Amino acid sequence: MAPVLVSADWLLDNIDNVCVFDISSHLPTVKRDAGAEFLDAHIPGARRFDIDAIADKGHAMPHMVPSPDFFTECLSELGVSDDDHVVFYDDSDVKTAARGWWMMRLFGHGSASILDGGLAAWKAAGGRLEQGEPAAVAPGSFTSRPAIGVGVVDIDSLAAAVSGGIAGQIVDARAAARFAGEAPEPRPGLRAGHIPGSHNLPFNNLLNEDGTYRDGVAIRQLFADAGIDPDAPVTASCGSGITACVLAAGLVLAGNGDVTVYDGSWTEWGSSDEPVETGSSN
Repeated sequence: MAPVLVSADWLLDNIDNVCVFDISSHLPTVKRDAGAEFLDAHIPGARRFDIDAIADKGHAMPHMVPSPDFFTECLSELGVSDDDHVVFYDDSDVKTAARGWWMMRLFGHGSASILDGGLAAWKAAGGRLEQGEPAAVAPGSFTSRPAIGVGVVDIDSLAAAVSGGIAGQIVDARAAARFAGEAPEPRPGLRAGHIPGSHNLPFNNLLNEDGTYRDGVAIRQLFADAGIDPDAPVTASCGSGITACVLAAGLVLAGNGDVTVYDGSWTEWGSSDEPVETGSSN
């Protein structure tokens, strides 16, 4: 099993032995084009992992988890094989590298890591950048397998668990004001508030000022302070299934081996007829 995180210095020393992916993506309110930014500057040899393309395109919600067959096809086309160590990085405020790491584990690939601190850490370590389209790669031989330590849940299953009082621990990665229903959602048409019974831990609390992750001890305390037992199963939610993966990565760093992500997250729940709570949970 690869470590959840690798440092920029480690990547400098090992870049010829790993598959590097830029998985940057931005909120709709941020006027940035991740694909154009990749062409303008990326880590040498990196390929582009587009979370909106490697997704269930038949689902109404954005970047939902695809079928195992489609994921296998996409990763193979990107040149990934079963024995490859894959490293994801981003230059995004919502730290999308965690989504790539989670997806790989969800489809049974344990050799996946997050570049701690993202593109900024790479540049700070003296890593060079390149421009333009990446060089063509030979197809890989990737196989989707059973998940490793992570899971995914859909709205029907989660709603049934919530209404039946058996949902267990749910933690929401959105900012406190959005969780409480006191700030508007970045996507139009959504109600304000949170899933009943959930607790709030904004994802950026898990990060240092430079965008690197805090250590496992500090992360355990953050979850405990948010009313979450870091050793028990947890379901993570957020706006659209991205920053929930930051919480999932943090829980694994803290020693938790049973982390589920609600993929549709608030974009789906907030646009549905499911019950909503407002106010602070902690």
